[in-house]
Amino acid sequence: MGNVILDKSVDFAVRCVKFYNYLRDEKREYVMSKQMLRSGTSIGANISESQGSQSNPDFIAKLHISLKEAQETSYWLLVLYRSEIISETEYDSMNNDLKEIIALLISIIKSVKVNSK
Repeated sequence: MGNVILDKSVDFAVRCVKFYNYLRDEKREYVMSKQMLRSGTSIGANISESQGSQSNPDFIAKLHISLKEAQETSYWLLVLYRSEIISETEYDSMNNDLKEIIALLISIIKSVKVNSK
């Protein structure tokens, strides 16, 4: 069985890359889409980095960084939507995946904290 959170974050990063290319090429939006790309791909990078953590506190710290990047990505998606650059369907699709990643991160962080006591 694979690492669910890592797999979902990689899939989301790929979606972010494709979404960025679409926004850049079709919508001619460069600034917010680039911010979303950076934060959206950083989620998985930090989750991947957490796999080599030396301790539970180090692991939790890296997942907290992923969570912050996910929350930033959520912000940029909302701004793109409210600016009418992306449709409600596009927003909902990306945001639903992001909400799932956020929920998993929160659950993992809580579990590790409880099991560390």
